Formats: sequence, C-alpha cells, structure tokens
Amino acid sequence: MSELSETVDLSNCDREPIHVPGSIQPVGFLVALTADWMVARASANVERFLGLTPQDMLGRPLADFVAGQTVHDLRNRMAVLRGSNAVERMSRCVFVEGGEPFDVALHVSGGQLVLEAEPAAGATGDIGGTVRSMISRLDQSEDMNGFLREGARQVRAMLGYDRVMVYRFSGDGSGEVVAETCRAGIGKFMGLRYPATDIPAQARELYKRNLLRIISDVSGESVPIVPRLDECGQPLDLSLAVLRSVSPIHLEYLRNMGVGASLSISIVVSGRLWGLFACHHYAPKWPDVPSRSVAELFAQMFSMRLESREGIALVEYERRARDVSDQLLSAVATDETLLRDPDWLGDILTSVIEADGVGVWINGKQAASGTTPDTDDFRRIVRALNGTASGRVFATDRIGSIVEGADAFVSRAAGMLAIPISRAPRDYVILFRSELVRSVRWGGDPHKPVEYGPNGPRLSPRESFAEWKELVQGRSKPFTEPELRVAETLRATLIEVVLRLADEASIERQRASARQELLIAELNHRVRNILGVIRGLIRQSQPDDPAAAEFVRVVDGRVHALARAHNQITDDHWGPAPLQALVDAEARAFVDEHDRVVSEGEPILLNPQAYSTMALVLHELVTNSTKYGSLSTTGHVRFTWERETGGDLLLRWVESGGPTVRKPTRRGFGSTIIDRSVPYDLGGQSSVEYKAEGVEATFRIPARHVSEARSFAGPAIKFPRPVKGHPSTPPPRMLAGHHVLLVEDSLIIALDAEDILSRLGAAFVTPTATVEAALDSMDAHRPTVAMLDVNLGDRTSFPVADRLRELGIPYLFATGYGEQVRLPPEHAGQQVVQKPYTLENVARAFDQLMGTADAPP
Repeated sequence: MSELSETVDLSNCDREPIHVPGSIQPVGFLVALTADWMVARASANVERFLGLTPQDMLGRPLADFVAGQTVHDLRNRMAVLRGSNAVERMSRCVFVEGGEPFDVALHVSGGQLVLEAEPAAGATGDIGGTVRSMISRLDQSEDMNGFLREGARQVRAMLGYDRVMVYRFSGDGSGEVVAETCRAGIGKFMGLRYPATDIPAQARELYKRNLLRIISDVSGESVPIVPRLDECGQPLDLSLAVLRSVSPIHLEYLRNMGVGASLSISIVVSGRLWGLFACHHYAPKWPDVPSRSVAELFAQMFSMRLESREGIALVEYERRARDVSDQLLSAVATDETLLRDPDWLGDILTSVIEADGVGVWINGKQAASGTTPDTDDFRRIVRALNGTASGRVFATDRIGSIVEGADAFVSRAAGMLAIPISRAPRDYVILFRSELVRSVRWGGDPHKPVEYGPNGPRLSPRESFAEWKELVQGRSKPFTEPELRVAETLRATLIEVVLRLADEASIERQRASARQELLIAELNHRVRNILGVIRGLIRQSQPDDPAAAEFVRVVDGRVHALARAHNQITDDHWGPAPLQALVDAEARAFVDEHDRVVSEGEPILLNPQAYSTMALVLHELVTNSTKYGSLSTTGHVRFTWERETGGDLLLRWVESGGPTVRKPTRRGFGSTIIDRSVPYDLGGQSSVEYKAEGVEATFRIPARHVSEARSFAGPAIKFPRPVKGHPSTPPPRMLAGHHVLLVEDSLIIALDAEDILSRLGAAFVTPTATVEAALDSMDAHRPTVAMLDVNLGDRTSFPVADRLRELGIPYLFATGYGEQVRLPPEHAGQQVVQKPYTLENVARAFDQLMGTADAPP
C-alpha cells in the first residue's frame, strides 16, 4: 500500500503523511520549477490568477509566462536561500504585464523550487518599528504569567482573531492552554489540557520546520497539484508551504470545536518546540502577508525573550543549588554527624527542592524528618530502590509504581526523589512529597471510547470538546527536570562527602586542621600588623587643630575596636568566642557614649561560624542605627539574649528614642545580611520589624552553634552591661627610669610603640629593626628591659632574646600571630604582647613581666 493510499483514522493518525497532501488551499496558487526553471508542477487553480491552465504551463520555461524583470528578481532572491528550512519572500511581484501584483514565497523541496503566490496586500509599513513596539510592551511584564498573557494579547491585536491562546507542550506531548485572550461571549479555554493525540508527533515536527500554519476556511475545498506524482511516483513535499492544504482529520477536529479558521505560530526555545500561539476564528479568515510577517517576527522575538527569562530563572536556581552544595560539603566535612541529621539535611535540601519530608538510610539505619512513611514502609522503599539502576537519582510522582501496597501510606508519601550517596551497601537520602489530589481539566475526555465519524473512528463531533475533569489521586506534585539536575549535583556532593569520611577521614581532618591553623596564624599575623601600621599612622599624624585631633582620636578608637573583634575570633585557634565580647567590639567602633548601647544576657559562647555570621549582622545593625536609627540622635539600643528550653539562643535588638522609623523602600545588601544570614548560614530564624518608635529585630540561633562560657566563676548571672567607649586614661608610669630596647622591623609600628613606651615613663627607648643592630646596641648601651617582635622578615628575634637571657635583662615578645606563635623551650613562658600595640596591652604585659614597683638596676 502506498503512503497516500493508506486509510487514515484515529488508530494511525500519528502516521498521517500531512506533509504531502497533494493539494493547496484556494487563496493562492503554486508553481514548482526544475533546476533550469522549467515548470514541473502547478496548482489546478493557476488559470484563475494567470489565465493559463496547468497543461499550458507544464514543461515550458517560466519566462514564457512571467515578465522578464520578475523572473530576474525571483532568480536573485532564490540565490540567497540557505539551509533546508529556508524560505524567502517578495512583495508585490507582477507576473503578467498590466496584471495584479502578488506576494510570493520561495523555498526548495526535493530539488525543485516551489513558488507560492497570493494576491498582494497593501503597503507593508514599518514592520521593524511595529515589532519593536510590541516587544517593548512585552518586556514590561513582571512575571511569567503576565509575559505569556501579554504575548497572546499582542498577537490578537495584530491579526484580529476571535481567540488567541498560548499553548504549552508537556514532555509527553500533551498540552495546556497557559494564556488566552478572546472576544466576549465565546467561552474560555484557559487551563484546559489536551492529549498528545490532538497534535501528533509528525505535526509537532512540522511546527519546528515551518513556524507559521494558516487554515483559511475549514469548510473550503482544497486545490489539487498537477501532476500529483512526479516521474518517480513521489508527491511534492509541502512541509514549508504556507498554502499547504489540511488533513481531513484536523479539519474535522476544528469543526468539532466550531472553529471556522485557524492560525498557529511556533514558539521554539533552545531548539525544542515549547508551544504555539494558537489562533481561532469563527468565520473564514486569511491574514495578509504584512500582518503575518509582523506576527511571525514577533513570535521569534517572543521565543528569544522566553528563552532568556527561563534561562535566567534556571541559572539563579542552579546558583542557589551550588551554594547549598558547597554549604553541605563544607559543613559535613567538618561534622560528619550532620549527614545523619534529617532535620539539618531537610533544611538544606528543601531550600532548593520542595519536599514534605526527608528520610536518611545509612548502614541499615533510618532517620526521618517531616512527613515520611513509617520504618517498615521505609525499608520496603529502600529494597525497591535497590532494584533500580544504581548510582543515579530516581524520581517518581507515584511510589506505588515500584512499591506494592504504597496506597497504605499515600497520604504521607505519594512521590519521592531518591539520592544515592554510596555504592555498596546502598545508602540514600530520600525527599518525600505528600499526595496532591487535584482536578485536571481536559478539553474533552482523553479516555473517551472510539466512535465512528465521517473519517473513520473519531471522537464524537458533538461532545468531544466539552470540558471534562479527571480527579488525580495517589500522586504527588511531579519533580521537574531542573530539580532532577540539581539532585544529581547534590548526589555528587554527598558521595564526595561520604567517600571523604570513609577514606582516612581522621587523617585528612588532622591535615586540614594543621593547614587551617597555619593559614589562620599567617592571616592573623598579617591583619594584626596591618592594623598596627594603621594605628601607627594615625597616632603619628596628630594634627594641631582640636577638631581634627578629635577626629583622629575617634578613628583610632574605631580601629582599636575592630582589632579587638578580630582577636576574639582568632585567639583560640578559631574556637568558640564570647558573644559579649563581640557586642563590645562592634558597638565601640561606632558609639562612644557609655550608656547608648546596653547588652544583657548570661555568658554565652558562639562557634566560629555563628560568631562570624553574628559579627556581620551586628555590624549592619549598628551601622544602620548610627545612620538612620536611634544611635543617629540621642536614642538607645538594648540588646538581650537568652537560652530557650531546647537550647536555642534567642537574641533581641530593640531601638528607642530615635527618629520616627519608616520601612525602607528598597532592599540593600545590609538588609539582606540582617534578614537572611542566620536562617541561611546557621539554619535559624530571623525577623525585623520597622516600628515607628524604633527598629526591633529577633534572631534564633540553633543550639548546636551555642555553648556555655565555662570560664566564668560561679553560676551564670543575668546582668546589665553598658558598652563603654575606647579607654583614654593611661596606666601608671611603670617604666620610669628604664632604658627599653625595642626590636621592631616596621618603622611606623616602631614609632607607635616608642610613643607608647614613652607614655609609660621610659627614660630612653632604643628602636632597632634587625638582630645585628639590636646586638650592637646592647654592646654599646645596655638596656634595662626589652620588647622584641618575634618575626623580623625572614628571621626571628630569638638570638636577641638569647643574649638578653644571658645578661639577665627582663624581656617580652610581641607578635601578630596570636596564640599560634611557637617559642623555643628556653623562652617558653615569656610574656607575649598581641599586635597591634595599644597602651593597655603593652602596660599589662610589662606589669606582669616586672611589676610596677620595680626600679631599673
């Protein structure tokens, strides 16, 4: 049976050869030419337009019937055709001298040039300007629904159809009306779904090749092409023809809907058929070429804008997923117990993949959080997963498809996404989704029994498009393709974590700890030296003007406060640090008055991650209050904290006495830090209220980030603690009469240290920068006490300390490495001053070294 002689009905309509109908619609005519421009085929109605029958034209040169200039123009236009799907168009071509003009479309099919012509419309106008105006209005859409709706509205305004819909295809070929605009009184199709058989696979392929499809009159007669078959017995392929006639099945389909004419424009995104602009009219209609050109160009621009919007949304989603993956990797690498904590995993994973519950299965043990199946059902699910392909993410919206009896727990878990995190034995992290009972609106019963119509087995013409609702039960919301891609990324991350923990995890942690300690020490040393240089520059640049001097004093106090905050983080090898010290350090950098910021709470330590996060949050709170809030005038801030029953730490920031507060109209980086840092970084909660009388903020830090401060004697007591400004009263002149040897390789820091030692009463200060200079100085003028910077470029000051020890001269060290500095055994136990130098820490060190009552020998 030949391709065209096969009877087409509902059972085989997906194989209907719609690209070779052998006829065209009667609104124009068609001529097919050989490579040497001989007429090979012509539509039967060509006489109506050119006054010649097909038999008059076949086998003769086109130039015998068409004006020479027109043939010349057609040849030139044909020369620019590129690609198998290329179509070129020409406006107002005159075929016969003195005759009416035609709008022409040219393309190549089967080695022949296909020429389609229809009576020309009026002037084309400014197509580019029209499309730019349409796109400009489209770009103003705020969300995707508005974008799709505006697209339909623009197409209807241009073409004038009774109804214009945006029809989106699903992965299975079915489709849904996702946007619609229509004239009043004809009903709505918005939200209706249609099965894949309504637009079969071969039709969808044609929509990708030929972006525009027009049906002028569903009741019109088609015009045959003469001859129907060529010398090889093949029909003419009309895949790219705008005049191509219509499948009788599709015509019946449209008549069932009551449609008189239709037009569709393909929406192609990233090379795939995303959907269509589907236009329906309830009377015959054939838009002119200029209007169609505008609509087609608009649809192409619409597709590009749609691809961009979807791409931006996907990139942002995958960026968040990568952040979560990095956070998960770093957190579990340092605390492997988190991998078995379903609450923590749930908070992390459900921030990028929606789920109602999370289950963890590791080494035959289960842990669950949220809404999940019970233990026995969970075991059955794991056994079923073990029977699937290993090493890949598995997702289903119906667990019953792989687990028998899953209906028993469908209310708790209907769908799941399983992420394998090992190879053998199989371990999993499983995200569960509860049952989503929903009503799906179909444009006709997709399961309706076959009935007989004029073209064989068909849907009933009278009832096939009545809205039909199907109640979907036993299924969850499906997992999307982006979610599956993110799950694969998380799978790789989790497997990396598990392998890292399994392969000499303790040794790797020790190495990582050593590297981290070295890095922290080096960074701490550099930061302390930088802060020391800054303080030295400030102190050595004292101006004479009182106002400028006050400014320098304030800046010096702020640098001092920032240095103390840095010390709190690094003093204990990146260990827990007291919250009170953080409050003191952050507030002192901005507030001098002792009663402006009051803190209250029991002694609490925060681990490094929480300490760093809260340092940022408090910094932003103080900064904002100083600029806009209570601290910008004469108001006050009260910052309190307390442990809750479960061990979480609740913190409250309350401003009062400042200017009237208004909620900010824009969200800046500082506001984002305050609102999102604690929930995102720590898994806690935060809220900010912009009350008229003052800003109030509340934070909840999970218990795992908090510990009691053991260094306080006696029971913890809640007490009010005012934050004081930078201390200005110098200690006693403990170095009166002493000759101090100062070894420091930075000139600015040495000048600052010399100034501090002089303020402490030193009679002479001899600054040196190298070991040799220090030893020579001692030989010339023996000091009575010394302060030695440990690191002097690529050397240390230990040889100077050795000499001082031999002479019995008291000495102490200074360093920017903090407690990470390593002293030789012979100098162990010596006092160490932490940089940057301050009057207080230098005085304290010398007081412990020699006592304030000591006199120089």
